[in-house]
Amino acid sequence: MKKLLFLFLLIPLVAFADEGGVHLDTAPVNLHDMGSLQRGARDFTNYCLSCHSAQNVRYELLRNIGLTNKEIEKNLMFAGGKVGDKMKVAMRPEDAAKWFGIDPPDLGLMARVKSPDWIYTYLRSFYKDDKRPTGWNNTVYPNVAMPHVLWALQGVQELKTETKTIDGEKVTTQKLVLVKPGTMTPVQYDQFVGDLVNYLTYISEPYHNKQIEIGTVVLLFLGILFVLVYMLKKEYWKDIH
Repeated sequence: MKKLLFLFLLIPLVAFADEGGVHLDTAPVNLHDMGSLQRGARDFTNYCLSCHSAQNVRYELLRNIGLTNKEIEKNLMFAGGKVGDKMKVAMRPEDAAKWFGIDPPDLGLMARVKSPDWIYTYLRSFYKDDKRPTGWNNTVYPNVAMPHVLWALQGVQELKTETKTIDGEKVTTQKLVLVKPGTMTPVQYDQFVGDLVNYLTYISEPYHNKQIEIGTVVLLFLGILFVLVYMLKKEYWKDIH
């Protein structure tokens, strides 16, 4: 019975190992950086929302990152509507399936499903591949159906193969090489993606900061309460001890 329980506990670890195998860079997530979150919201609505929805998020949630209703309506709501509306995509699912072969996934919880590090690395790992229908491929998600919609910003990368001899054995490695610069430098593009991932992390759990604040207050309260209860106990039992 113990062996069976151990195997069941091991299954998620095996699944995780099979899904991995690719080095993931650390995403610069800082949910207290309002400037980064606002830039990420701008980039999400400009580059992602035309295909990907975030149906668990309402535009009014962006007031929590320092934006007013007027700023949200003017800068982020291009198709009109109300601030209380959900972030829905205008493209119909059947059209998406026809054009891309698959309905683009909702991004509202993507940071919790895949992790911020995965998204951060993925958006920086597209390379030119003429064998693919879209002309693009990705080292993190091989044979991905999504084209590189940010290529004009990042530029064009190619996957180069290098073979070196180490201790008498040939070792083959692959790396991405920027062969055509985009409108952004690599540093600027990394910051752009970092802001976008920061925003996706925020909308996946928008009340994370508030939960941390409440949890801290509760722990402080319990700590003080423990001291008071202990002192009261000492007072009650002082004559006995």
